[in-house]
Amino acid sequence: MANNVSHTTEYRTLGKVLLFLMLCTFLTITVTGIHLGPFSVTVALLIACAKAYTVMTYFMHLKYESLLLKLLVGFVFVLFVLIILITFIDYAFR
Repeated sequence: MANNVSHTTEYRTLGKVLLFLMLCTFLTITVTGIHLGPFSVTVALLIACAKAYTVMTYFMHLKYESLLLKLLVGFVFVLFVLIILITFIDYAFR
């Protein structure tokens, strides 16, 4: 059954989220210029995960959903990290 409860977020909160996303974008651009070696991609992916989590939490209203849905989304993140880790391991041993 669909829940018809309206979830609104204050403009102040959305402004903070916007500033955070812009800061993360600036950090990603900065990291690509620093040349951290093999860690450049890792740091960029961590920043991208933080941005994705923020977007899902505030713009897709995940923070208002049930625990089951939150756990399922968390499982997808864990699966994503495992796939990236396996890809890096495969690349390292070629």
